[in-house]
Amino acid sequence: MATFIPDTLYLRGKARLRRDPARPEVSVCLDCLAGLLEPELAAWPGRVVAFEPDGESFTQYFYVGREDFAAAGLRSEVAAAIEARLAKLSGECSDCGRPASWLWISRREVSNLDQTERIETSPGALFCAKHGAAKLCEALRRVEEANLFYVNAPYGDSGAYVWI
Repeated sequence: MATFIPDTLYLRGKARLRRDPARPEVSVCLDCLAGLLEPELAAWPGRVVAFEPDGESFTQYFYVGREDFAAAGLRSEVAAAIEARLAKLSGECSDCGRPASWLWISRREVSNLDQTERIETSPGALFCAKHGAAKLCEALRRVEEANLFYVNAPYGDSGAYVWI
């Protein structure tokens, strides 16, 4: 199960609306979550660094805009590493050749967000929004069992999908 709260960002436990009026929260299975999320992600024009979630231990998988990195509790070194990756994000989608706007970083490359050097140097995989959305949703569908308390949709011009 997962709770999809598309237009709310939680910053240290406090809700902040990212869209007004906010769409309602919904509890769905992971497959249905991917079905709701994929078209929204594919249509979103911003840049994303997406970290593959740990399917065995994550309870939240959420997007945080770069302007909210500090307020969300990301260590300054981690925030700087992600911001640097966002700033340099360019190239072609590895699936279709269109301009890339997503950097997918697998768990093999970065297994937790304390690995600042690995965030800075891991090659990751470049995707356009359509294929980045598909990659993220494929990862969610592969999780056999989870109870996600919080998943949101992207906002602003760039940011990261992180898990805790």
